[in-house]
Amino acid sequence: MASRHLARSIAMQTLYEWDFNEKNDSMAGQIVEKNIAEFGPGLEETEFIKRLVGGVLENLPKLDAIIEKAAPEWPINQIAMVDRNILRLGLYELLFGNYEEVPPKVAINEAIEIAKNFGGETSGKFVNGVLGTVYREIGEPGKDYPTRAELAKKKEEEREKEEAKAAKEGESKPKKGKKKKKAEKTADAQDRAEV
Repeated sequence: MASRHLARSIAMQTLYEWDFNEKNDSMAGQIVEKNIAEFGPGLEETEFIKRLVGGVLENLPKLDAIIEKAAPEWPINQIAMVDRNILRLGLYELLFGNYEEVPPKVAINEAIEIAKNFGGETSGKFVNGVLGTVYREIGEPGKDYPTRAELAKKKEEEREKEEAKAAKEGESKPKKGKKKKKAEKTADAQDRAEV
C-alpha cells in the first residue's frame, strides 16, 4: 500500500474512532499516535496524517454542512460512521488541501478507494456521488468557472436571442400568399401593357 494511501487510511480510522468515542477532541491526538504506532510503524507520512485529522476537526461544521447539502436525503447522523468520516476526509482534501500536492480528482479517488476497503457494499458509489457533486459545484481549481446564477443568466440571454432571431426571420420573410399575389399582379400588368 502506498504511503499516502496508508496515511489516509490511518487518518480515516482515527476520525472513525474519535467519532465513535463521542467526538472527544482531547482524545484525538492520542488516537492519532496510537493508530500510527499500530497501523503505520516507521511511516514517514505522520505529519500528513496529523494535518488531515486536525484539518477535518477544525473544519467539521463546514464539512458536515456541505455533506448535508450534497446529500440532502442523508442527514449527517444517518450516514454510516465509516462513510461519514471518509466523506469528511475527502472533502477536507478537496476543499482545503494543496491542489498541487493532491489534485482534486486524486482526493476523490483516494476517498472512493478507502470507502471500498473499509465501508459497506455501496460505500464507494455513495462517496463518489457526494464528492462528485461537490467537485462539479466548485470546478477545477485555477480555472474560472461561472456560478450557477451566471449560467442561468447566460442560458436566458441565449434563449431571448433565439426568440428575437426567430421573430425577426418571421417578419422579413414574405408570406407565401403575398408572394403569389404579387407575381399574379405583375403578370396581369404585363398582359394589359401588351394590349
